[in-house]
Amino acid sequence: MRFELTDEQTGFAEAITDLMRAADAVAVARAWASGEYAPGQDLWKRLADLGLTALVAPEEDGGLGGTLVDLVVAFEVLGHELAVGPWIESAALAPQVDGAMVTAAAPPLSPYAADAQVARLLSGTPGALHQSIDSTRTLTEVSDAEVLDEEALDRAVLACAAQLLGAGERVLADSVTYVQQRKQFGRAIGSYQAIKHQLADVRIALDFVRPLVHGAALGEVPVSAAKVAAADGAYRAARTGLQVHGAIGYTAEFDLSLWLNRIRALVTAWGTPAYHRGRVLESLVG
Repeated sequence: MRFELTDEQTGFAEAITDLMRAADAVAVARAWASGEYAPGQDLWKRLADLGLTALVAPEEDGGLGGTLVDLVVAFEVLGHELAVGPWIESAALAPQVDGAMVTAAAPPLSPYAADAQVARLLSGTPGALHQSIDSTRTLTEVSDAEVLDEEALDRAVLACAAQLLGAGERVLADSVTYVQQRKQFGRAIGSYQAIKHQLADVRIALDFVRPLVHGAALGEVPVSAAKVAAADGAYRAARTGLQVHGAIGYTAEFDLSLWLNRIRALVTAWGTPAYHRGRVLESLVG
């Protein structure tokens, strides 16, 4: 099976990318992390005007009636460009044709609601707030949340996997750029075989992730398999990116740290790797 995107899907991805870069999505993310939500809400509105929240909503309900492949294409860009806000909840779990920002908890798969301090909670009663390892995400305990259907949950898991793929690709790209510029002993560190091999391993890992994510969107691969692969691939990218950047990668002032923490948060969001490996095993043994 060939996983080639249509011209429309490629164009949609480019439109999202252009909009987020023009808005300086990294500055928006830093503002969001500090509690200044207005820039993020403005960017949200412009992305929603592109149809992102209504992408997979049925046409009869006022949505775009897009496919799950359309969804993963969009969410890979959101991960690559560091989108803030509850996009998984508002565009995948419960698509919003009016562009609204909503959030939800789905225990035990997702026991906390993301960004409930600025988004409308779909069900349940909000409780204590918790700060995520990702400074751009605030998690809220929710009691009495409604049980969500499996199809909606799988869309959320798939969107999370696509975001991980996009974030992993961004970390790899930034790492390749850095090792070509950083010099030690008069040579760019990217010229050393050890660095090349580490980055090549990340490239291979992410190249294996993409067909699994697209295969899950087409119904050919279990969604849980895509989530496990995306978590592993993105985490490898994050770990390698931190290693090749050295101590600067730890600093909050360096943009790389935003993606590293986003990956760490998404690896366990919408089901831990252990949970999804269990689902894959169950599907194999019946």
